[in-house]
Amino acid sequence: MIPFLSAAYIIAGLASLGLPGLSGFVAEMTIFVGAFQHQDTFHRVVTIIACSSIVITAVYILRVIGVLLLGEVRKEEYNTFKDALWYERLSIYALIIPVFAIGLYPLWLSNNIISSLHHIIERLTIIQ
Repeated sequence: MIPFLSAAYIIAGLASLGLPGLSGFVAEMTIFVGAFQHQDTFHRVVTIIACSSIVITAVYILRVIGVLLLGEVRKEEYNTFKDALWYERLSIYALIIPVFAIGLYPLWLSNNIISSLHHIIERLTIIQ
């Protein structure tokens, strides 16, 4: 059994499919809300089609989790796999903590990005 790696994979999969409270949700919602704010029908229809892709993503991520982590072990040698070592756990924590931090409090990242984007936005408005 590899419980730590399994839990890390599940968290990464759930973040990928956009579970609220994880970074994938913030990314998806920002894009979908921004695209849906256009008044024309084309942008709204394309946004609705893109939102339906969330269901497809959920199906394949949950299926992979079910088959890979909860399924039957096909070869006996797979039972001898060791769980993550301390330095591998450290690397996984370094990736998982920001996934939760961005998902639970996305404004700290947005505020940092916006302050550096003002110069770019000003130049883009001058060009147009």
